[in-house]
Amino acid sequence: MSNETWNALVATPLPEVRRRAAVMDELAGVKPVEVAGARRLAWNDGGGQSAVWYFAEDGRVLLLTFDHEASLNLYAEDDFALQESLYEGVPESLVALVRDRPENYESLNLTDSAGRAIHYAGGVFWCDGESWHVSDGLEEYCRSEEIDLFGESGFDYCLRGYLFGLSFTPEVLVEGREEEGRYKDEAQKEADLAGLRELFARHG
Repeated sequence: MSNETWNALVATPLPEVRRRAAVMDELAGVKPVEVAGARRLAWNDGGGQSAVWYFAEDGRVLLLTFDHEASLNLYAEDDFALQESLYEGVPESLVALVRDRPENYESLNLTDSAGRAIHYAGGVFWCDGESWHVSDGLEEYCRSEEIDLFGESGFDYCLRGYLFGLSFTPEVLVEGREEEGRYKDEAQKEADLAGLRELFARHG
């Protein structure tokens, strides 16, 4: 499976994945949540795109991505069965983290006629503690419908800020922000750098 961001994620040690997820969670102003033996960390851009991580106590991870403008926005289609099928191949103990749970900003629910609910996601990925996997259901659906899995699931866009495969430091983030023209002067840049250093220090 050839995708630059995917290959970079797969090559990143899990403690570093979790560190980056924690930093991005705080940068996005999302409150971490403990969910049935797992810690939920998330990022959103405030416009309908999100990445949601569930770090289970046993070392496994569930990652959901979503791009509301992509073809894998199943919430717009209100198709519970199709959404549930995208979780096929993921251990049920991980799927249980998003089944019949309260909605949140990053993950609304799709509900069937019997009242069962599951969090929507364009991309469903998971780690068994050592290796990362694309869910069987997502992979099969994208193959059958000839959909760009990593592009239309939101994976590429939503994980861009985590800089997998690249250095992830306050200095690198400030450099990127400076290139975007965020700072009106050097004092503002230095203040932002100091704040980011404090934030990164909180997450080891």
